[in-house]
Amino acid sequence: MNTSESTSRSRGKIYLVGAGPGDPGLLTLRGKYLLERAEVVVYDYLANKKLLQHVPASAHLIYVGKKGGGMHAFSQEEINRMLVEQGLAGKMVVRLKGGDPFIFGRGAEEIEELVAAGIPFEVVPGVTSATAAATYAGIPITHRRYTASVAFITGHEDPTKLESNIHWDKLATGAGTLVIFMGIKNLPFITAKLMEHGRSPDTPVAVVRWASTPEQQSVEGTLATITEVVREAGIKPPALIIVGEVVKLRSTIDWYERRPLFGKRIVVTRTREQASDLVALLEEYGANCLEYSTINIEPVDDYQILDREIARLSSCDWLIFTSLNAVTYFFRRLRELGLDARSLAGARIAVVGRATGVELQRYGITADLVPEKFTGEGLAEALITAGVDKKRIVIPRALVARDVLPEMLTEAGAEVIIAPVYQNVPPKGRKEQLREELAAGAIDMVTFTSSSTVTNFLTMVDAASPVELQQLMAGVEIATIGPITAKTVVESGLQVGVQPEHYTIPDMVQAIVAHYCRTGDGA
Repeated sequence: MNTSESTSRSRGKIYLVGAGPGDPGLLTLRGKYLLERAEVVVYDYLANKKLLQHVPASAHLIYVGKKGGGMHAFSQEEINRMLVEQGLAGKMVVRLKGGDPFIFGRGAEEIEELVAAGIPFEVVPGVTSATAAATYAGIPITHRRYTASVAFITGHEDPTKLESNIHWDKLATGAGTLVIFMGIKNLPFITAKLMEHGRSPDTPVAVVRWASTPEQQSVEGTLATITEVVREAGIKPPALIIVGEVVKLRSTIDWYERRPLFGKRIVVTRTREQASDLVALLEEYGANCLEYSTINIEPVDDYQILDREIARLSSCDWLIFTSLNAVTYFFRRLRELGLDARSLAGARIAVVGRATGVELQRYGITADLVPEKFTGEGLAEALITAGVDKKRIVIPRALVARDVLPEMLTEAGAEVIIAPVYQNVPPKGRKEQLREELAAGAIDMVTFTSSSTVTNFLTMVDAASPVELQQLMAGVEIATIGPITAKTVVESGLQVGVQPEHYTIPDMVQAIVAHYCRTGDGA
């Protein structure tokens, strides 16, 4: 092997990846594939932090954000140098940039430095914020009744250039739609130039901030009025300016900001592992979800009881699962013992609700009994109806849980064995941030999916008195998944505003949507 071949192979590769406009769902599949394999991720201010969930825990994260009008974490020259250094160190690096790297993203400048250093690279396009801002604001940037041309323009040129290469005299009337990046600071200058060179003062204009995110904010005006509209609305960067007759279509096509939960900041208190389904459903309706996990799920310290019962499952009449976590941790322990679902042969299986039943099916098992009422009481009543006298019943569950189910079954003549498989542990951290959000009135709703989420939420809030708790929760709606959770909320001195008829996550979300639509407070 010659020296040049050895040097080439020792160098890493830089992947310049467009992160899209903000919505993490708009990342390309190629971008996701590369993030999942990255050793180093160098990311921008405009790259959604949720995208970092795809990155391996072992990866080194480097924030190089440049915030308009604020301090830069690193200069462009420093970023260029950093990428070269990482490449020379043999790293697989993802350079994650908001929007598309080659549309006012300085992507070409970074690539030129890599080429000069002889470092391999690849560029992965991203959804540009120009089209995303218009689309998410309900504005088609081209429309055959209005225009067949569009121009992308920067509103912030390189300050070191001796003269501008933006020809406002040609652009003003040369393209039907103008999309202007980074132009908020220079908006008065931009609108003046367009009107000076022939664009009508009555030309419709829209400004879209944080496009495609739950914080999106859109305002409309004309070339003559938009500067004042933006000032009154307090619009700050990042925002795009869209100029043209197509803006008129926003009143017809606007879809994103009209979703029923748009603008609602909703706290999700489920564990991080289980929050995704609730968050995804709420976000489909436009909610801005704030994930404050109030529970950490951990294995119990002692599996002696469970191991004993697993060893004699053949003598068990009923095996009962009252939560998704009970299913997960039971089968995890089964695997650790070198066993599988075949060990359950002979025992009948009951679950507290549909969601737990679906989780059970992941292990190839269909529940024999699912009650009509998805509560411990409902499950106990269904089992008693089926007959439990002198039956041996094993309940894998949390170390600390409600005793109503085993008590009702015991009173009906069953032999009940409680086998702890996991424990709920209050999480640490983020307490101050939650209190600040509540104190600022920045939260619209808090969702609770179990009594333990309520208890641990109150611990996180850490109110000094019932009066302080009422003050912090003033104006905050509370949604609970069912009556048991609601009872815990009421016992804490708070009121429940939303509770579904059926105690499932999808029904809970539908109840939340219906609540805001009914009160007329939805988007």
